[in-house]
Amino acid sequence: MTIEDVDKNFVFHPFTNAREHADHGPLTIVKGQGSTLTDTRGKEYLDAMAGLWCVNIGYGNAEMAESLREQTLKLPYYHTFASMGNEPVAQLAQRLIAMAPGEMSKVFFGNSGSDANDTQVKLVWYYNNVLGRPQKKKIISRSRGYHGVTIMSAGLCGLPGMHAGFDLPLPMIKHVRAPHSLWEQKPGETEAQFVQGLADELEQTILREGPHTVAAFIAEPIQCAGGVIVPPASYFPAIQEVLRRYEVLLIADEVVTGFGRTGEEFGSNVYGIQPDLMTVAKGITSAYVPLSAVIVSDHVWNVVLEGSEKFGLFSHGYTYTAHPLAAAAALTNLDIIERDGLRHQAKARGDHLAERLRAEFAGHPLVGEIRGYGLLGAVEFVKSKDPMTAFDPTGKVSTAVVKRSRELGVITRALPASDTISFSPPFVVTDGEIDRMAALTRQALDDVAADLKLL
Repeated sequence: MTIEDVDKNFVFHPFTNAREHADHGPLTIVKGQGSTLTDTRGKEYLDAMAGLWCVNIGYGNAEMAESLREQTLKLPYYHTFASMGNEPVAQLAQRLIAMAPGEMSKVFFGNSGSDANDTQVKLVWYYNNVLGRPQKKKIISRSRGYHGVTIMSAGLCGLPGMHAGFDLPLPMIKHVRAPHSLWEQKPGETEAQFVQGLADELEQTILREGPHTVAAFIAEPIQCAGGVIVPPASYFPAIQEVLRRYEVLLIADEVVTGFGRTGEEFGSNVYGIQPDLMTVAKGITSAYVPLSAVIVSDHVWNVVLEGSEKFGLFSHGYTYTAHPLAAAAALTNLDIIERDGLRHQAKARGDHLAERLRAEFAGHPLVGEIRGYGLLGAVEFVKSKDPMTAFDPTGKVSTAVVKRSRELGVITRALPASDTISFSPPFVVTDGEIDRMAALTRQALDDVAADLKLL
């Protein structure tokens, strides 16, 4: 029995069609080095997605391995309930507060971006209960947003596939449009008018629901899984003006955009976002060990302090909250990124990625848009460009391109709710590797177009 047979027989895979997997089995990866992965047959693949937007320092980093070994021998685990602490967690929290934008105060640690966003919702509800506002509990998110897979975070997602079959979203979650100009901006509408329309929609939603019931707005600086949607520069200033008017907290979901992916420390730095709460994960450890964090502003923390007098214990947390091994991994990861100039390298590689995607895909009759920021890129496929018309059903072409790309030795990703493929390689990727990623993916598109007779 092969390892693929064992997998088919026993592993329940996330985000996988169960029937197709039962028929065909997995692609099993056994080794990673830099930006290259190797499967059980010895075939190599360029990982254009850094796993799931997360292996920023690349695979097989020896310094990270040694750091994990040292911490394992020193203190592999201890909890942080009931005022218990450990050294790497305290050091990491201090470092995150120093890095974060705005006036931040405390860090609450978890295991994934999903549980961190659930923590955000509980914290927002707690905050308003302390302030005597028991009805102020609704959370506004955006279409095409991605915030995780736990019950609340999956509901916050603005992707219909995240809700199908799960009785989601829960009724206290509302959605507004994404700043996706390709499909949302009206013909003849200026960018300023487009942004004002989105801000007006948010305000009208708050007023319709009742400002006394709307607690928070959650947003990724760049909507990654929803299509690498890059907002206009004036978008977040307009949105924040509305939120302040109605005392609605802003949660910045920096799970993908944190720690250098945009060329800045955080996506919030790019767009002038002043969050009340921030969610980070993925790049905090380059995914070598699971870790997430909720970064809490001064004014929210001060309310939490008041809550201890009213409710006693803050009765929330996980067995693995503030895990010392994960904190040690994060500290080493941030050291590597800073010492080796990887944030600046990500910006330079991102510029090269954008150039190569334009060179390979611009002008192609099936390409509606090429977009990105920093070391994030996307190509969206359309049935026609005049008028701009999406494929129906959505996702068939992008899925086929990803499959063919993998056969050619490049791993990209088809994004839900659109015919879009994404690029988010490790920061250590070379220009030559980016050239191959772009060229082979273009070949994949041409092969799919011919096979499906799209042209």
